[in-house]
Amino acid sequence: MVPKIRRGSRTHGLLVYLYGPGKRDEHVDPHLVGSWDGFAPDPGRDTSPDPDPKGTLARLAATLDLRVKQAGDSAPTQHVWHCSVRTDPGDRMLSDAEWNIVARRLVHAVNLAPEGDPDGCRWVAVRHADDHIHILATMVRGDLRRPRMNYDFKKAQAECRRIEKEMGLRRLKPGDGTGAKTPTSAERFKAERTGRPEAPRETLREAVRQALAGAATEEEFFTRLREAGLRVKTRTAPSGDAIGYNVALPGDRNRHGEPVWYPGSKLAPDLSLPKIRLRLADGTADRSTPSATGGRTDWSPPARERRSATGIAERSAALLARDDDDGEAAAQLVGVGELLDAVAQTSPAATRTELAAAARAFERATRSHVRAERADTRALRSAARGIVQAGGALGRGEDGGTTAMLVSTLVLVTLAAARWHSARGHAQQAHASRQAAAHLRTAYHQAAATPMRALHDQGRALPEAQRRTHVATLRAVLPEKDVRASGMATRTDALVATLAQVEQAGHNSEALLRQAIDMRELDTAEDVNDVLVWRLRRIAQLPAHPGEVPRRPQVGTRQARTSTSRTSERNAPAAAPRPVVSDPNRRPPRR
Repeated sequence: MVPKIRRGSRTHGLLVYLYGPGKRDEHVDPHLVGSWDGFAPDPGRDTSPDPDPKGTLARLAATLDLRVKQAGDSAPTQHVWHCSVRTDPGDRMLSDAEWNIVARRLVHAVNLAPEGDPDGCRWVAVRHADDHIHILATMVRGDLRRPRMNYDFKKAQAECRRIEKEMGLRRLKPGDGTGAKTPTSAERFKAERTGRPEAPRETLREAVRQALAGAATEEEFFTRLREAGLRVKTRTAPSGDAIGYNVALPGDRNRHGEPVWYPGSKLAPDLSLPKIRLRLADGTADRSTPSATGGRTDWSPPARERRSATGIAERSAALLARDDDDGEAAAQLVGVGELLDAVAQTSPAATRTELAAAARAFERATRSHVRAERADTRALRSAARGIVQAGGALGRGEDGGTTAMLVSTLVLVTLAAARWHSARGHAQQAHASRQAAAHLRTAYHQAAATPMRALHDQGRALPEAQRRTHVATLRAVLPEKDVRASGMATRTDALVATLAQVEQAGHNSEALLRQAIDMRELDTAEDVNDVLVWRLRRIAQLPAHPGEVPRRPQVGTRQARTSTSRTSERNAPAAAPRPVVSDPNRRPPRR
């Protein structure tokens, strides 16, 4: 049950709308379901011998405004309190009597008309559809004083949660006032008329988030907004310094033909210019070294950046699970949101829809009343910047494989975020995190289908003796519950193939497997085998796509000389492969 509260100054005008046909003839049988005294005239069902709906409506407006006129200049200019209350589409249809109870409880909860108070404000509840009512009240009491209505929205929300429980309706998540402003009815109707899939406010919010993902400076942020095709104007102080900004969609104009501008703070609380400056103040981490970009220089740029981001996302999941520093965890959530925005705007076509939906859902999880300490977000913002600068990844080969690698980790990160929010009572944020995880899982299955199929084929093609050796390693290392869940006979072909390639590359497969398991708990993994496959392939620097050969740089470039030098070192007689994990008990590579 969702209450929406607005204030106005025209009692008669609002009644005309409530009893009229609606903007699209959607109002059916408008009538009163409740009023302050139970005897208010009803323009929708006037039973007098000579009914006059317009006259009855004027009489109702005058009756509601009586105390306002008596108060004179002491009455508030915005004296109309308007609250629409809507049930969920899956809820049962409430009767008029039940809607009357809802209305009375809400005007009592917000202190407009406390139960048993003869001087409460005058109000009516109008129903013109099955799933909602409109409560109209005039904010002058019978003693001509104004009602005390602090935090009326929060009080209405809390009362709706209680009503849902008592009436057996769908129980929505309680909010905390940190959510983004939703489009108004007028914005939604305009979008439908103009053929837009969503209201401009929502399109602009996503575009601004994506422009901010990994931006290093304020100038770069505004440049990205303009490159995305948005109209941008800044608000300046007398000193000439920018103090805010507004954005508009091309072609979105009001009745006067002027652009419809939205301030950043009206798109979301954290998109105001002061909040953006706080996020940009820490800059981004230095990514000039190979270890900061995945350890190898022969991957394609999109693949290299996704590998690097996977390791950084793993560390974020560990920080969220530590549960010892709320400020640091809140900052990690902001950084993960930027990373998701970067991945969504550069993702392959096959996964773009689900990744964009995940980024949109997780946006709600990045804001709560926990103050974010931003000292440790540089790595995440740097990863987002690297992904954006590397450009779009192809949906096949190594690029597609590293997309699956990164998305697999992001699923675990969003689930860690859901647990973190749930432990602090952040119901809406926890729900948003779980929604993001669901979209990411769908995107993962789309991205991982081809590389995992190839790995399964390779695992089944291994000699039986080699397969038994690696299966025995899995049974020895994996916790018993994960062994049972994995189904060793049918589900581990890709993991077995990866272990064989790990040893072929000169690493100790058992030591590397233990490292992959110890990186983070696996309880939230949908498929433990898949998670371990991608961790092993990242740690051991194996191709994410098993049939892919890393891109070789052109001869003559600095990158080529570095690669050639490494190749010569590998082929030198005295050289031996260097394992990622140093283990004195390491077994020699299998021949």
